[in-house]
Amino acid sequence: MPVLLFSKVTRWSWVDMLIIFHFIFSTPLGPWGRCSGNCGPGGIQTRGVWCFHIEGWTSLLSNCEEADKPEKERSCFRVCDWHGELFEWEVSEWQICVLAPVHGEVRPRTTECVTAQHGLQHRTVRCIQKLNRTMVIREICEYFAPQPPTEQACLIPCPRDCVVSEFSPWSVCSKGCGKKLQHRTRSIISPPLYGGVMCPNFTESRACDSYIPCPLGEEEYKFSLKVGPWSKCRLPHLKEVSLSGRTILDFSSDSKEQVTFKHQGYKPHHHSKPWDVEIGYQARQVRCTRSDGKNAMLSLCMQDNFPLTFQSCVMPKDCETTDWSSWSHCSKTCQSGDLSPGFRSRSRSIKHIAIGGGQECPELQEKEACNLGGELLQLCTRYSWKTSEWKECQVTFLLEQQDSHWHTTGPLCGGGIQTRELYCAQSTTESSGQRPKEVSRPVDRKLCPGPAPPTSRLCNVPCSTDCMVSSWSAWGFCVHENCQDPQGKKGFRLRQRHILMESTGPDGNCPHLVESVPCDDPMCYRWLVTEGVCIPDHGKCGLGHRILKAVCQNERGEEISGNLCLAPPPPERMTCEIPCRMDCVVSEWAEWSACSQPCSNKNTEGKQTRTRTIQALAGDGGKSCPPLQALQEYRLCNDHSCTHFYWETSPWGPCSEDALVTALNATSTWSGEATCGVGIQSRKVFCMKSHMGQAMIKRCPDSTRPETVRPCLLPCKRDCVVTPFSEWTHCPTSCQQDSGERIKQSRYRVVIQEAANGGQECPDTLFEERECEDVIYCPVYRWKPHKWNSCILVPESVRQVMMVITEACGKGLQTRAVTCLSDDNQSAEMIDCLKWAGDMPPLVQECHVPCRDDCMFTPWSKFTPCSTDCDTMRIRRRQLTGKSRKKEKCQNAEVYPLVETEACPCEVFTSQPHGNWSECILPEAKKEPERGMRLRGDTKACGKGVRLRAIVCSDKNGRLVEPSYCSSSGYIEEECIIPCPFDCKLSDWSNWGSCSSSCGIGVRIRSKWLKEKPYNGGRPCPKLDLKNQVHEVVPCYSECNQYSWVVEHWSPCRINSELRTFRCGEGIQTRKVRCVNATEDSESGRVDSALCNQAEIPAETQPCSLLCPNECVMSNWGQWSKCPQVRKASSPPHVSESFCDVQPCILNENCFQYYYNITEWSMCQLSESATCGQGVRTRLLSCIRSDGKTVSMDYCERQNLERPMKMSLRCLVECAVNCQLSEWTTWTECSQTCGHGGLMSRTRFIIMPAQGEGRPCPTQLTQQKTCPVKPCYSWVMGDWSACKLEVDCGDGVQVRNLSCVVHSASVSPTAKQVENTLCGELLPHDSVLQLPCSVPCPGDCHLTDWSEWSTCELTCIDGRSFETMGRQSRSRTYVIQSFENQDNCPEQVLETRPCTGGKCYHYIWKTSLWRNNERTVWCQRSDGINVTGGCSSQSQPASIRKCNPACRKPFSYCTQVICGCEKGYTEIMRSDGFLDYCVKIPGSEDKKADVKNIAAKNKPVNSKIHDIFKGWSLQPLDPDGRVKVWVYGVSAGGFLLLIFLIFTSYLVW
Repeated sequence: MPVLLFSKVTRWSWVDMLIIFHFIFSTPLGPWGRCSGNCGPGGIQTRGVWCFHIEGWTSLLSNCEEADKPEKERSCFRVCDWHGELFEWEVSEWQICVLAPVHGEVRPRTTECVTAQHGLQHRTVRCIQKLNRTMVIREICEYFAPQPPTEQACLIPCPRDCVVSEFSPWSVCSKGCGKKLQHRTRSIISPPLYGGVMCPNFTESRACDSYIPCPLGEEEYKFSLKVGPWSKCRLPHLKEVSLSGRTILDFSSDSKEQVTFKHQGYKPHHHSKPWDVEIGYQARQVRCTRSDGKNAMLSLCMQDNFPLTFQSCVMPKDCETTDWSSWSHCSKTCQSGDLSPGFRSRSRSIKHIAIGGGQECPELQEKEACNLGGELLQLCTRYSWKTSEWKECQVTFLLEQQDSHWHTTGPLCGGGIQTRELYCAQSTTESSGQRPKEVSRPVDRKLCPGPAPPTSRLCNVPCSTDCMVSSWSAWGFCVHENCQDPQGKKGFRLRQRHILMESTGPDGNCPHLVESVPCDDPMCYRWLVTEGVCIPDHGKCGLGHRILKAVCQNERGEEISGNLCLAPPPPERMTCEIPCRMDCVVSEWAEWSACSQPCSNKNTEGKQTRTRTIQALAGDGGKSCPPLQALQEYRLCNDHSCTHFYWETSPWGPCSEDALVTALNATSTWSGEATCGVGIQSRKVFCMKSHMGQAMIKRCPDSTRPETVRPCLLPCKRDCVVTPFSEWTHCPTSCQQDSGERIKQSRYRVVIQEAANGGQECPDTLFEERECEDVIYCPVYRWKPHKWNSCILVPESVRQVMMVITEACGKGLQTRAVTCLSDDNQSAEMIDCLKWAGDMPPLVQECHVPCRDDCMFTPWSKFTPCSTDCDTMRIRRRQLTGKSRKKEKCQNAEVYPLVETEACPCEVFTSQPHGNWSECILPEAKKEPERGMRLRGDTKACGKGVRLRAIVCSDKNGRLVEPSYCSSSGYIEEECIIPCPFDCKLSDWSNWGSCSSSCGIGVRIRSKWLKEKPYNGGRPCPKLDLKNQVHEVVPCYSECNQYSWVVEHWSPCRINSELRTFRCGEGIQTRKVRCVNATEDSESGRVDSALCNQAEIPAETQPCSLLCPNECVMSNWGQWSKCPQVRKASSPPHVSESFCDVQPCILNENCFQYYYNITEWSMCQLSESATCGQGVRTRLLSCIRSDGKTVSMDYCERQNLERPMKMSLRCLVECAVNCQLSEWTTWTECSQTCGHGGLMSRTRFIIMPAQGEGRPCPTQLTQQKTCPVKPCYSWVMGDWSACKLEVDCGDGVQVRNLSCVVHSASVSPTAKQVENTLCGELLPHDSVLQLPCSVPCPGDCHLTDWSEWSTCELTCIDGRSFETMGRQSRSRTYVIQSFENQDNCPEQVLETRPCTGGKCYHYIWKTSLWRNNERTVWCQRSDGINVTGGCSSQSQPASIRKCNPACRKPFSYCTQVICGCEKGYTEIMRSDGFLDYCVKIPGSEDKKADVKNIAAKNKPVNSKIHDIFKGWSLQPLDPDGRVKVWVYGVSAGGFLLLIFLIFTSYLVW
């Protein structure tokens, strides 16, 4: 909610003034209470008001005057917590530190200061409103934070006196007679700071020692002409102008009316008025001065060329501008969340430029802040990044990365890349009227903040794999098609197989699982008969019967009620025979053998056999043995046809609507959130004949027919969704140069959802372009200068008054009119040309009216033509005219040349290479309009390119010119090659090998081998073995009953000895054994024996016995029972007992356990057409016997063991994705507009970083190349000349030359001069080519030139810098030429400026040696410069020393305090400590004195020996008596040497 804030709030004191009435009663006031009410300025503050007597007691309010009653309520600003966001304390910078007052007095305490003085700093603290920075009452800010301090203590360094340099040597006295002066000067080094002593005089003057009186006839003084400054330009009075245009002076009138010289030679068009230029005149004073500075008569200074005292001038006219335009719209039109203000601007144009030194034009544009707070503005539109839906996953992109020659060979699957469109659009919020799901139009991408979301990502196209199925089961019985409703005499025999592993992917298929064969006489229910043992009818042998047990079973082998079996039940008993004693004994029939054929046809039919053997021969009288034919039986089997039938289905069709469920379906929106209902899928079903194609439907059982219709989730219709068109790109609002090309604007829209499932298709037009309308082309204007008018001189009357000369000649000014024309030569306003036509041609130029004595010439002729030769010259000529041809001075060709020669322009250019070669740059591909970064697989990153090297193009004179004169591109080009990276190349996968196990789980292997190694940064190879191969191993499973041993019946027992009467006894039986494939339907089914388990191969021979008569005959052993194991053999009929064999159950010998074995998950297996992405990991199941042997799955299934459910698992193989880069951006503008050293660059961006083993992103994402070396043109100002005067001294001018030079980035002395037009307009502040100056006349006191800037010095305390910025100074001093004129001397001047890189200096006193009790004392800076000032006067050493009393004793001299004796003498002191006399030391002439007297400590300075050796002898003491530093060093070195000698001697011992 906007809050109205006061920019100025009146502060009320807590105790208001006391109002006293005229008489007895007055109204006292209580303090104002707390502000209450609404937040902000709407608060209310109250106070108590009452009436009291003058004696102090309160009274009724009616006793006080109602009119004088103070207010008891007022408005106030109530501060609330949320105001903390709107107000803050504003503090200024700390002001300079000032001395703190002591005892009420503020002054520098120089004598007391050691390092620094205490001071105070102040600053301003205000409570302000953040939005518009206006001040409010302090109580608002104090509510949130205490007021920051406004005062703090600080340190001020001790006062620093002014420091100046030493004086220069005295100037040389000038030659001549009379009084002469000489001077010396010094300059400032450091200004006075912090109350230090001001600078002394920088100049000293003195009279020369030698005074030479002037001889008779020679004056002591010299005289000089002195010119004054020019006056302001003025116009003559009106009465001074004659009708002829001449001007005279009117001395009789005081009229100040003026007239303007206006030249109307050109009558302008009424639409364009040329500017008027007024020509006036200016004068100056010329006087004669004496060498002592006094004026003298002008006649004493007369010379041949008397200086001009008047000249023509242009009357100054200030620049005129139009009124300000209206303010532009504020740049801030909405609330954007920040408190920064908007801006608006206005402009004005030039109506008239400044001429004649008038005031230059002011600023033409003005800018101010607007919408400071923005509370009343609407919220700004916010923008955010939007994306379309992800497009279809493209697998080809990654496949092309691995093999550029890859081509489609089948369905694609595996890892790929998805892309989407990115655009910037208005953010949608719930508060806005726009619904969140509506699509916003694209806007400029620059409006979206933050990083853009990615436009590509990895994806996966699921690969399809077919089912894995088991082997076929055995054929079932002939059953009706529908056992619930059996009809007809035709049926089917079925066999089945089951799915071991389900199919994956959308195109994964499973083969048919049921096959059928038509058959006759079907039966759904059958009797299963089991035979009992043979029971004799009479006695123990002979005929008997067997008990038959019949059970009714269905087609699945399940026992059911006997009523369902239609056939009559079999008999309950059947006859049998038990051999008696001496009868031939035959064994029971063996099991029927396997069927010889899997099916039957015209040529073959399946048979089964069973046999029985003779166990004992017949004895005498016994029943004889049957013939051999009776020992074997045959029966037909697998009598069904070899032609099998099965159902086959087509793929499921699309999900479509059904009339019954249409009402449930809903219309979907583009977001896909609505439910679309249930539909129907259908497919076709065919009855197929094995290996022969399609068959009649009735050939396949209807009960196993697959469904043809199933419900499905109806896919939602998705219409194409596109954004609205973006706004048309802006047409230029400023004027454009007409280049002939039409300016266009465009707009686009983005598809954010593709059409699907029959939805509305996308429009064809996504990009539109049109020509801009109402394009403003810049108008074309040009200046038209007219002829120059006649030369205007100073009015004649002015010349007559100021000079005697009356001839109208000499220098003057001439003007011309300049008008503005449009492109169609129509007159236009001058303001238009000022805006569009560049600089205005000059309106005034100097001219010359020749005098009678001047030389007159014809105009210069044109230059002669040039030939093609660059070495030729061209000339032009002029001739003398009139009387000038006879004048002698005009014949001087050096002064007045008649021929000018110049070199012909040359068009020969030379080039030289500049800079280094660029990197190899590939040719740019043809760019298509893009609205975002797209993923490109064909971006060229290697191959042939060019590298560039810039050239420097120069003309014949070595001047830099445009590089296009030497080369169209400005470069030397050279072919180069960027080597392409080559990835590791492997062969294709070999075929899968066979499963390593014929029963149960094994492995299959396939391999690749290395074809080419990687280089140039290509993808690395996977890990290879020693043979440079890589293998892939997957588990496999083989049905254990797929290959099995088939045995035939044992042959009859062949007796070993045929010599016996009864061919009985021990013998051998044989049988045939073969390996067959149980899953093949071939006629034989026999396969290689190696495929069957060799450990289980049945025996082909076995021993047998044929019992002789009267021997006990036992049957073969029966099957072992369950543990404990028992098997039984029957005895012959005449023996009443039977035999049993019992053995314990031993695990893994005669008893076994069974369990499922599941393998580990396999490697992630991809489809043959995939290189990465989603794959499948599988594991296989087998049945393992407890001894580790793999057996048929039937064993585990019989145990009803829990079977693992999940046998496959989805997995992901990481895709190796090369780094994806965007296209190179366009080359940037050169970093320099001209010269060498400029660079151009272009950049590319990472769209998708490398993943897996893909090629990494290059480190070089930016390319640079040197810019073509273009010439730089600059104005170069020459040095200021010496002050130019026409006379000896006075006011003159300094000039400097302005020239246009060509250079390469920096102006050097070798820069070549070129035409001025190449440099363009000169900036006004650089256009000063003339400055006033003055040359002092003899006797004038004048200032010297500025001294050099002193070195940068910091203010330091104890060697540490007190400030970051230093200061340096320079000074000007005056020079006195005459003592009589010194009162008119100007004051000396000094300047100080801040500097960086300063140093800390300290100042110390230096002294010379004592000589005759005197020495020199001076101040020196730490860098060795002798200065005046800087050293403390309190610590200044004495320069003269005196003893009291004086040293008058023989051989005595004054030391520092008292008298001492010279060398060779010793002091005899008095009791008061003073010298009494000196006594000579005996023998002091030939040996050194060892007496420690004062002379030994202080050698007399007047000693002759001291004078001889004082220049080179070692002095252990300073002049002030202190021991020098080197003495300590020598002492320390000697001590160390002594320690070393002692240590060495110790080692020797």
